[in-house]
Amino acid sequence: MALPIINSIASWILKKRIHDMELFLKYPNEVQEELLHNLLDTAENTVIGKKYDFASIKNYATFARRVPVSTYEDLEPMIEQTRQGEQNVFWPSPIKFFAKSSGTTNAKSKFIPVSSEALEDCHYKGSKDLLCLYLNNNEGSQLFTGKSLRLGGSKQLYEDKNTVFGDLSAILIDNMPFWAELSSTPSSRVSLMGEWESKLAAIVSETVNENVTSFAGVPSWMMVLLNRIMEQTGKTNLLEIWPNLEVYFHGGVSFEPYRTQYQNILPKPDFKYYEIYNASEGFFAIQDSNDSNELLLMLDYGIFYEFIPMDTFGTDRQRVIPLSEVELNKNYAVVLTTNGGLWRYMVGDTVRFTSLSPYRIRVSGRTKHHINVFGEELMVENTDKAIAKACKLTGAEVLDYTVAPIFMEGREKGAHEWIVEFSCHPQDPEAFRTHLDEALQSVNSDYEAKRYNSMTLNKLVLNVARPKLFYDWLKEQDKLGGQHKIPRLSNERTYLEQLKALQKEDSMLA
Repeated sequence: MALPIINSIASWILKKRIHDMELFLKYPNEVQEELLHNLLDTAENTVIGKKYDFASIKNYATFARRVPVSTYEDLEPMIEQTRQGEQNVFWPSPIKFFAKSSGTTNAKSKFIPVSSEALEDCHYKGSKDLLCLYLNNNEGSQLFTGKSLRLGGSKQLYEDKNTVFGDLSAILIDNMPFWAELSSTPSSRVSLMGEWESKLAAIVSETVNENVTSFAGVPSWMMVLLNRIMEQTGKTNLLEIWPNLEVYFHGGVSFEPYRTQYQNILPKPDFKYYEIYNASEGFFAIQDSNDSNELLLMLDYGIFYEFIPMDTFGTDRQRVIPLSEVELNKNYAVVLTTNGGLWRYMVGDTVRFTSLSPYRIRVSGRTKHHINVFGEELMVENTDKAIAKACKLTGAEVLDYTVAPIFMEGREKGAHEWIVEFSCHPQDPEAFRTHLDEALQSVNSDYEAKRYNSMTLNKLVLNVARPKLFYDWLKEQDKLGGQHKIPRLSNERTYLEQLKALQKEDSMLA
């Protein structure tokens, strides 16, 4: 069958889903309420269902009062029971797969249960909806005349006690429907390779001669791959290698610090960038229009959403609210109840709503990744915006960064200390430092107040990282690969001190 015909048929099939989306767009809170009752009914005879008497829960208020909000540590004993082969603990259908994730903060691995329902009705459904929305917005797309270059994690799948664990991307690739496998590159064999450097070389070898029309992956790691491809082919931009490229589907970290770098290697005015918000726990939101910075919250993926206002998070005033009670432009911690058996689970992300009809969000950071040592309430969204602004003003390009507080000692005021690795250095690092500090004040009024006349905070301290510092730091921690992320912000100095020690050690050896 000719490729244009395949492209037309695939587009037609995927765009049929638009009509289904109209239900949750029109009746979002009703769809969420019905979904909660379905989850409770499905799991009423599980161990956790009997413990909290799911069968007698008739409304959200009872659910919220009876079932506690949980962290991974709270749920770990039940998850471990299932990993050891016991079933019907927190979800009735057999749980075979566990997405292994250490996030960006904990050295200890987490094993997130992935049910068959979560695979089909959430993760794969989200992937298809991403294509559906993109194609609906771009009628002339030739996406399926070529392949999508995918970059997943670098961990293979491992079996233990008749269960399988590994990166979520590896689980998804291992269970991928045939049509998705046919339209993707590299092969599953290469995608599932464990050693990062060997994997990069194999991806380059398999993909350079393909007709790649899109690519998908985390911006930081995808840039590493794309730079490697250009180095080995001797090309100056990606369109010389793949002239039919039309879209990059990205997620995992903010795209703002990397936008200019991608535009430089993709000199095509109508090239599209589409963002998603997903994690091991589920697929949550999708950019639903071209050139948008908002993500449509997907409400029919088997996930019931609740939110904790960040101004009460972790305090004795903490409160949890349903979707129907959220407000615009406030930061919320996300709480999930899922068709993978996570009940009122704090995923660790923070979001703010940019629209209430329909519900659209921006990911603003992590509950553990913010700085509030001096009352400045600095979020990752703030630092990403400030970095982008400072780069624009100085012509610099940033690969990675992390920030930590300098604590007050005696009469010495506090400050924020940054380590920044540049792919294109500013001509004047001191000017970059000034622009960055001013940009932070422009995007965060609390930081501005603390910086006023250096009343509480001194001007930020900037350390310029040597090349590959962050890469080598991740390598030391066995965290190389497409799913691992640099911790951007922290209320303590552990990551920053480790990076400074590594930089100092290298300078002594030089």
